[in-house]
Amino acid sequence: MENFILYEEIGRGSKTVVYKGRRKGTINFVAILCTDKCKRPEITNWVRLTHEIKHKNIVTFHEWYETSNHLWLVVELCTGGSLEMVIAQDENLPEDVVREFGIDLITGLHHLHQLGILFCDISPGKILLEGPGTLKFSNFCLAKVEGENLEEFFALVAAEEGGGDSGENVLKKNMKSRVKGSLIYTAPEIVRGTDFSITSDLWSLGCLLYEMFSGKPPFFSESFSELVEKIFYEDPLPPIPKDSSRPKASSDFINLLDGLLQKDPQKRLTWAGLLQHSFWKDAFTRKDQDSSNEDSSVSRNLEYSGSQDSKELLKSPHCGQAKGEKSGEQLSHSFRLENPSELRPKSTLGGQLNESMFLLSSRPTPRTSTAVALNPGEAMTQNSPQKTSPLTKITSGHLSQQDLETRMRELIYTDSDLVITPIIDNPKIMKQPPIKYDPKILHLPAHSVDKLVFLEDQDWNDFLQQVCSQINSPEKSTGASRAKLNLLCYLCVVAGHREVATRLLHSPLFQLLTQHLRIAPNWDRRAKVARLIGLLASHTTELQENTPVIEAVTLLTELIRENFRNSKLKQCLLPTLGELIYLIAIQEEKKKKPRECWAVPSAAYTVLMRCLREGEERVVNHMAAKIIENVCTTFSAQAQGFITGETGPVLWYLFKHSTVDSLRITAISALCRVTRHSPTAFQNVIENVGLTSVINSLASAICRVQQYMLTLFSAMLSCGIHLQRLIQEKDFVSTIIRLLDSPSTSIRAKSFLVLLYILIHNHEMLLLSCQARLVMYIERDSRKTTPGKEQQSGNEYLSKCLDLLTCHIVQELPRILGDILNALANVSGRKHPSTVQAKQLKMCLPLMPIVLHLVTSQVFRPQVVTEEFLFSYGTILSHIKSVDSGETNIDGAVGLMASEEFIKITLSTFEAVIQYPVLLKDYCSTVSSGNFGERYFFVYLVVDYILPPLVSLVQSGNVEWRLFSLRLLSETTSLLVNQEVGDGKKEANVDSDSSLLALIRDVLLPQYEHILTEPDPVPAYALKLLVAMTEHNPTFTRLVEESKLIPRIFDVILEHQTNILGNTMQSVVALLNNLVTCKDLNMKLLYEQVNKETQLEVTHVPLAHIPWVRTGVWAM
Repeated sequence: MENFILYEEIGRGSKTVVYKGRRKGTINFVAILCTDKCKRPEITNWVRLTHEIKHKNIVTFHEWYETSNHLWLVVELCTGGSLEMVIAQDENLPEDVVREFGIDLITGLHHLHQLGILFCDISPGKILLEGPGTLKFSNFCLAKVEGENLEEFFALVAAEEGGGDSGENVLKKNMKSRVKGSLIYTAPEIVRGTDFSITSDLWSLGCLLYEMFSGKPPFFSESFSELVEKIFYEDPLPPIPKDSSRPKASSDFINLLDGLLQKDPQKRLTWAGLLQHSFWKDAFTRKDQDSSNEDSSVSRNLEYSGSQDSKELLKSPHCGQAKGEKSGEQLSHSFRLENPSELRPKSTLGGQLNESMFLLSSRPTPRTSTAVALNPGEAMTQNSPQKTSPLTKITSGHLSQQDLETRMRELIYTDSDLVITPIIDNPKIMKQPPIKYDPKILHLPAHSVDKLVFLEDQDWNDFLQQVCSQINSPEKSTGASRAKLNLLCYLCVVAGHREVATRLLHSPLFQLLTQHLRIAPNWDRRAKVARLIGLLASHTTELQENTPVIEAVTLLTELIRENFRNSKLKQCLLPTLGELIYLIAIQEEKKKKPRECWAVPSAAYTVLMRCLREGEERVVNHMAAKIIENVCTTFSAQAQGFITGETGPVLWYLFKHSTVDSLRITAISALCRVTRHSPTAFQNVIENVGLTSVINSLASAICRVQQYMLTLFSAMLSCGIHLQRLIQEKDFVSTIIRLLDSPSTSIRAKSFLVLLYILIHNHEMLLLSCQARLVMYIERDSRKTTPGKEQQSGNEYLSKCLDLLTCHIVQELPRILGDILNALANVSGRKHPSTVQAKQLKMCLPLMPIVLHLVTSQVFRPQVVTEEFLFSYGTILSHIKSVDSGETNIDGAVGLMASEEFIKITLSTFEAVIQYPVLLKDYCSTVSSGNFGERYFFVYLVVDYILPPLVSLVQSGNVEWRLFSLRLLSETTSLLVNQEVGDGKKEANVDSDSSLLALIRDVLLPQYEHILTEPDPVPAYALKLLVAMTEHNPTFTRLVEESKLIPRIFDVILEHQTNILGNTMQSVVALLNNLVTCKDLNMKLLYEQVNKETQLEVTHVPLAHIPWVRTGVWAM
């Protein structure tokens, strides 16, 4: 089975990841959906409906696979994103574009209807764009054959997967929610419970055309009941483009929409009327005349109704392969509901279900993630070509520090830092007993939540009047009092529903409850009323300006202040006060400007701050901290009320001295959100308790605490607070790097972000970070997890932080090399550097290990080894040559050990580069210069800037440098000549005038007699270089002969005759073979040398192993 190469992630949903992929061994790019097995019914449905369809307006299915954990769907790749994305970007489309897009949509939908397939969930997110702009239907999860029951099919597939049908009834019941699409595009008859039909698809098409032109659907509301009401009873307004400069809708377009959006399906446009409508300007008539594949008259199929066969599902004996196009007729095969097991995905050979068949590309690719899902109501989207991914922007060019820090500030706070949990009835604060009521003594209809949501206005008003009458009724007996408590309990139960809570909050009941809170005869009643108000505030979705919430806030504040010593009372009233303030804050944030009618009295903030202080009960502390946490999540005037000098230290005290983890997390979370408004809050904490104490808190065993602490440090560093102190703290840097071992994606991402702030302002910390394995951590997190594994929600965030850090380090390397070059240039030729120069050397030369760390990293290596890098490296080698020859003395400035370490690391750096010859090829570019002709530019850099100092180091008095440089020379030379041959040249393009040949001829060859006499492994590396040159260059072979090295080569044979299989002996044999094959060589010289060896009776040891000696090929 063929494997696939996965490139970048192009879409994501709750259970699905979409990759751009390529079939191994081909250049065919595809989209590969990796989805959890819980989506088997939806994916199976998609496959069985589309596996035989091939149409220009329908995304082509290729094949599907099953591995141990996932289903993999391979389909056609559409690079233009989704129609939903286009509408969001352009806001609305011109009528001519709507017409073009509409023609594609109608062509594709008409083809589906001819096949008997209903799409059932047409929405802009399920329409994809191909590169040229062709629209294609995708995501057939909820589509079906006309007349079938999709719930039954889903239940059968799920039951078959579960290995039996014992739970079939339960499965069918659970499938009801899975087959529902987006209500916004659903026809009225479908909402009422009728089955899907061709006319219901045409209604959805009308909604789509309307949205393309106006930028919004014809019916929309955040309230479910209100949306249903609009679909049932309201006529859509004429479509108006958001851009007022664009022309209004034409009469033809309005007439078309009116026909498609008829509430009565019998009056709705049919295919006949739709295709012949004047809005299309005869587009379908021309298509019909030009098409040889379709019937000469479309009218025969206009009123198409599926035949009996269309009620059966489609099948193919080989579902893994796409079939030819079936146009104008039903698919030839059927797949019955009773046999879903026949439709199975492919698996790996031998039955082993593993993920290895889908391989991640080793090429660096953008990491992006856009919303993609197979759930009903969710749409599959892909990146639009108009948008460049963040990584592309970063890596495609230099990123200024200002741009870098701007992007970093955007990453300080994430959604996981700003999670909202309720204040009231929060079990982590205080467990409340469940609310129960007795419907027998309710004295009014005990409507369920569902019934209350759909009550008509008159019935709702009657219900409210009964509630208010009972609450206001006099209490003549204990039973009446108990009945009121029972009514309040009932209201608390139904207040948990958002729509019910919103209607109750905006009704006269809310003011009545506020009054009752003041006049209630006992605290039991008052507590129930307060709880009801809190639940209404917690669950309501909007707040009208005429709702008297401030009156309730003021009253609650007074009650708490008057009874401040009563802890139980505060526990009843504080959650309600908090929910009301948070409700006001969130609504004010939506309105984007303060409202005078929502001004919270300052006494409320004073009371809440008192509840935070030492001495209060833990529950009261927790409630007050939770209120600050929630309110300060918003950008509102209410949040500003908590921004005081004492807030930070008080919250820190709770965090440090509480023994309850939930309270500690709430306190540090609240401090984090207060710091979001004012970083001085955290600064006050550090000044009060000391930086060391705060840094030590990073070692907490609670992941959430570590996450919030890292967020606080990022926020503080972004503002420059304590910046100089923190960037010099080695313990702080080490602590942050240790957090990179955390299993939490968010903690690792935030650790990278904090490190980036430090490295921007103190590049010397990069060395400490590299020594602490930073590069290893970056490599680990740069590798995407195995495709298809359940990825954490923080993976995209981690990727963004990592990309910025990588980008900065890559941009930092040229500056580090520049500093080293400046320091060496300043002392070049000097025997005694000045104090300033010595200080500069001590600062810069120790940074060279950073370069080695980066070039040995698979993440950084392709980005840092550039032409500029090679040029700078060659210049550094020239300075090392000067140091080795004694022209320059740096030992007195940095010490002998530091000097030797610098040289060793510099040589090791180039060794690491040449270990990856493919890397050098990536930077090839041809130039015409002098005798070079068409040469690879990196060859020019290596030969002219790197090899000369290496050749000079071969003469070094330091044995280690001599051996090291000779090894590098031999390996580099082999690389250069082998590359040119590998590029298709029969022999290396190195003639007698080339720099490489001249360098070896003039500088290196004269030393060879001496080099070959040195102890191993020096001769082995020297011979390896000769082998590489003689193998591909006849000119060099003559140079070897002229340099009179052949006798010396035979001396090497004598010296190594006891180790025939050693590297030196193998190189000698290879060299002699190369010499013999050269036509221009004087064979007499070799013959005489062999005869000499024979006379010494040594040929039985090494020479007998040389093929041309045994056969006597040169016999004269």
